[in-house]
Amino acid sequence: MGYNRPMNKPQAHRAAVIGAGPAGLMAAEVLLAAGVEVDLFDAMPSVGRKLLLAGKGGLNLTHSEPAALFCTRYGAAATPLAPMLDAFGGPALREWAACLGVSTFVGTSGRVFPTDMKAAPLLRAWLHRLRGAGLRTHMRRRWRGWTAHGELDFGDESVKADVTVLALGGASWARLGSDGAWVPTLQAQGVAVSPLQPSNCGFDRATPWSEFLRSRYAGQPIKPVVATFEGRRLQGEFVLTDTGVEGSLVYAFSSALRDAIARNGRATWTLDLLPDHPAERVLDELRRPRGPRSLATHLKSRLGISGLKLALLHEALGTEGVQDASRLAAAIKACPMELAAPRPIDEAISSAGGVAWSALDANLMLRARPGVFCAGEMLDWEAPTGGYLLTACWATGRWAAQGALRSLKVAGYSPL
Repeated sequence: MGYNRPMNKPQAHRAAVIGAGPAGLMAAEVLLAAGVEVDLFDAMPSVGRKLLLAGKGGLNLTHSEPAALFCTRYGAAATPLAPMLDAFGGPALREWAACLGVSTFVGTSGRVFPTDMKAAPLLRAWLHRLRGAGLRTHMRRRWRGWTAHGELDFGDESVKADVTVLALGGASWARLGSDGAWVPTLQAQGVAVSPLQPSNCGFDRATPWSEFLRSRYAGQPIKPVVATFEGRRLQGEFVLTDTGVEGSLVYAFSSALRDAIARNGRATWTLDLLPDHPAERVLDELRRPRGPRSLATHLKSRLGISGLKLALLHEALGTEGVQDASRLAAAIKACPMELAAPRPIDEAISSAGGVAWSALDANLMLRARPGVFCAGEMLDWEAPTGGYLLTACWATGRWAAQGALRSLKVAGYSPL
């Protein structure tokens, strides 16, 4: 493995990497391995803060699905990202982790995790290797742009670098450093930036939940269900919130829902509350005589519907509507839910938008600022959860650093 080779002796070239998340750290590694001196800057007190938080519930590094399918998860950005993902996709990422002493496994969903499920051991081993290679870190240093002399402006100091890699993140989780404050700075330099928007986010319902539903069921999961929107069907689960919905199934539809709301002001998705029951069976069961039993008892005994699912049907149809067997059967198989707005971007898992691909060359260098490269979530792409977010951050960080080496005419470095 290439990462086990001795590092080259430092040369005169100096690089600044701004942003100490996965993309910035990967860029630093590639630059250091080629003998470039690297200074890493970040506005936060320590590195990898968002990575550590993301890994609290189990660090999803990547996904094991075939490369061609994997690439489609990036939607419109699949074409520019394809060569970067081909160069450093899921298999390469797992080998890289193994070189850090971090073994991985494939879960039942195809997602790839460290064996211990944690982010801290990986980050700790990575930083140990980077510092051993000469990485200099500078925390609590907020980048403000460039001075009149073209140096990097950090307010109380200016820094001169031969190349710069910006890995400043998107605009979700501002408390961890991704606040989008870099947008006007780059726009002032003539860099096109697509508006930052929430991705993998929750949504507010168009009509507020009833007090009964909100007070009794907010925070509870709804499963299993099949959601349908714009012809796409997907089974999973989500969580009811005080104002709407969130969770993995919602996130899977978030970009389509968000864009539809932007176009039309509203978006209605439908939920099959009994995905294992054919519509005919549902209607037959509802038409059976129930005698003195209540509708709630009948639904629970014949179809297993109770609790939150029953409350959702009441929200959709009203008290009279649920008494109509035909309407109730139709709602059980396609319960409509009108959504009005995505939750604020700072609550989102990730963000869409960022530096436009047209503003970058094939090496991820800014056309308006030669010698400045961009990587990670600040680029104009988005992806669902499932390992796709981290993989693209690492892949673009590596690609940007290799572009920087080419601009310096330094021999490139391949980790595998």
